[in-house]
Amino acid sequence: MLWSQQKDSVQLISKVEIDSYKKPSTFISSTKSVALVSKNLMNQSTPERMLEAVNQIPGARMEERSPGSYRISLRGSTLRSPFGVRNVKVYLDDFILSDASGNTYFNVISPRLIDRMEIYKGPESGDYGAMTGGTILLKTRDYETSSMGISVGSYGTFDQNLILTKRSGRHFLELFQNYYQTDSYREQSRMNRTQIFIKDHYNYSEKAVLKTILMYSDLDYQTPGGLTLEQMKMNPRQARAKTATTPGTKEQQAGIRNKMLLAGISNDFKIDKNLSHFILFQGAYVDFENPFITNYEHRYENNLAMRTHISYEKNWEGISFAYRLGFEGGRNQIIIRNFDNNRGSEGNPQNFDQLKNTSGFYFLSQRLNVGKQLFTDISISLNSNDYTWRRSFPNIENGKKAFGNQWLPSFGVSYILSEGFSVRGKLGKGNSAPTNEEVRSSDQQFNSQLQPEYGWNKELGLRKQFGKSVFLEAGYFDFRMKDAIIRRQNDAGQEYFVNAGETVQKGLEVLLETEYFDLKNQFLNQLRFRISGSFYDFKFQNYRQNNSDFSGNQLTGVPKTTVSSLISLMFFRILTLDYAHVYTGKLPLNDANSVWADPSLVGNAQFRLPLVLDNTKIRLNLQIQNLYNTEYVSGFDTNAFGNRFYNPAAGRNFIFGVEAVF
Repeated sequence: MLWSQQKDSVQLISKVEIDSYKKPSTFISSTKSVALVSKNLMNQSTPERMLEAVNQIPGARMEERSPGSYRISLRGSTLRSPFGVRNVKVYLDDFILSDASGNTYFNVISPRLIDRMEIYKGPESGDYGAMTGGTILLKTRDYETSSMGISVGSYGTFDQNLILTKRSGRHFLELFQNYYQTDSYREQSRMNRTQIFIKDHYNYSEKAVLKTILMYSDLDYQTPGGLTLEQMKMNPRQARAKTATTPGTKEQQAGIRNKMLLAGISNDFKIDKNLSHFILFQGAYVDFENPFITNYEHRYENNLAMRTHISYEKNWEGISFAYRLGFEGGRNQIIIRNFDNNRGSEGNPQNFDQLKNTSGFYFLSQRLNVGKQLFTDISISLNSNDYTWRRSFPNIENGKKAFGNQWLPSFGVSYILSEGFSVRGKLGKGNSAPTNEEVRSSDQQFNSQLQPEYGWNKELGLRKQFGKSVFLEAGYFDFRMKDAIIRRQNDAGQEYFVNAGETVQKGLEVLLETEYFDLKNQFLNQLRFRISGSFYDFKFQNYRQNNSDFSGNQLTGVPKTTVSSLISLMFFRILTLDYAHVYTGKLPLNDANSVWADPSLVGNAQFRLPLVLDNTKIRLNLQIQNLYNTEYVSGFDTNAFGNRFYNPAAGRNFIFGVEAVF
């Protein structure tokens, strides 16, 4: 027996309403380059990560260097991310997951917590501030459900989760709990994560809602380190071995231990039928520990943030407009202690530092819609960012860096040519200042020379629905970035960052998807598919390093071609098979383009069987990852010293899950 799914899980994307941080619109009329990761796509993810769901989106790419170490690229933004998410702003419901400097600990979030995602590609400075990569909105559940689930799989994988959401009077409550662990494929890559999330939406009046969240995550994962090509071919499961000058990752017990506590409160109040006010306050604490090959680092972070805006909307016959004036700002204070790493234990002190970052932006946006055909979105923001730092050991050092205020405009227009057929255009400027881990990177030096990257993005797109069952989207963009921030490594494997002149980033992104087709067959009942592709021409321009000229080289770590597909089949009106592929074209692993990674094709399959026992719904799930046992790398260490670029991914593996829905 089957039961109904949430309404956006099987709908065509053209029929879904996007939130756009409290500026709702239909997808087909949106002026933005937005992609929706629906519940149906989220179901493709493993318990560990959201990689399988994100990689179905054209223009988005999630990489896994080792379990627990993820990067997200929106149009090439992993250039500056050895780990974590940078240059991409991330929100969790109303709240801000990114810190004031722009760094996001995306890996503390369990995929089971997230019901859907909205991914905005390219600069969105009007509402989201100074980022050149893009913005991700993570959405938790807004409907009642109660479930418990357990999954087990290859390499000692175990996942357990509990989800409770309920309306009680004027409250909407959610309790989420998750525990995940795996021994993983490679040596020195064990991972475990515990997460608890609580929220309350309290409609204390007909005009207002008060929202609170509390999230705690405890993440602990080992880092095996990158291999050379020869080492990977000899034994892809090995960890990075010692050399004549440096120990190996197993000897040093290299890893990341990250405890994060996030708490926030927001209030949304409708003053009258046209005017409303929103305000948010939040705080976060991070206890970060990183035994590395060359040092043992403790980092303690305190983060405060607030966001407020006042919105005015007015509707006449055939015309509607809305204004929003607001501010978002944050402060990030870090205490950093580096010691010698004596085989996983603290040794003699190396450096004791404090770093403080303050950033914020004022924004004004206007939306004007004429009839049911013309939709416009015009905005501008004024962005500021500055750092102060102090070294207290082994010597005294003080410094500060204030980046010049930046005015960042954005213009978007969408026109409905006919029912289900729209064209859009967009022009916007982005600016992204260095994060705290780039100003003070793992080489333990303060980089006062690093400058923000910035540039203008232009794009055109079309969206077309054919009948009631097929949707096509295509978009072309041209982004010219100045002072691009690029990651480098020294001979000890420590990263540092440089500005790399200019880049020219041109690309075509396409998506074709369908609803379920009823095949009127007793064996194979329904069929649904989607296919997406990203076709890029990203190059350095005016980029010199010492005596080398890299101008005209392809952008490091960015494949020219990426194609994803997902076919969903239903058998006997109860058994569902999701059959997915991701093709990644060859890509350069260093700025000189002297080393390239081979193309890869990775297939995944998932069987889902829903049953009903008494009043309990049971979902059985079998995932087969890397179906063809492909030898590939799901996350490279670009520009790695000694050509240690490679982090081999697991071969064919299995995950079996059972979920009870009450």
